[in-house]
Amino acid sequence: MRREELLRLVEARYGVAADYPFARDGESAVLRHPAGGKWFALLMTVPRARLGLPGEGRADVLNVKADPLLVASLRGEPGFLPAYHMNKAHWLTIPLDGGASDDQILALLDGSWDRTRPRTRPRTRPR
Repeated sequence: MRREELLRLVEARYGVAADYPFARDGESAVLRHPAGGKWFALLMTVPRARLGLPGEGRADVLNVKADPLLVASLRGEPGFLPAYHMNKAHWLTIPLDGGASDDQILALLDGSWDRTRPRTRPRTRPR
């Protein structure tokens, strides 16, 4: 899946447009819940060498939040890396170079959306 395709899909699927909060880096896109603004994904362009990927240049990667057991099991699989600049127990980095299938990426995005969505609090009774 390519970067542009992913951004179009996120907008259509979740009604979310990418946010570019990092002034020094106009490429890193934060994907947030409309209510509350919590991140559910981060799309970055990172030097391949920093990720331990073969080749030169930069790679588009997607960070998503997932269950720690799922993160631990996927980290050893081709197409998945320990989270870049995020909590490695709860986040996973997916290079968008074709190592992970589109279906896997979509499933992980759905899971990240659910894990980070705002929760409603039970109402308390007035005193």
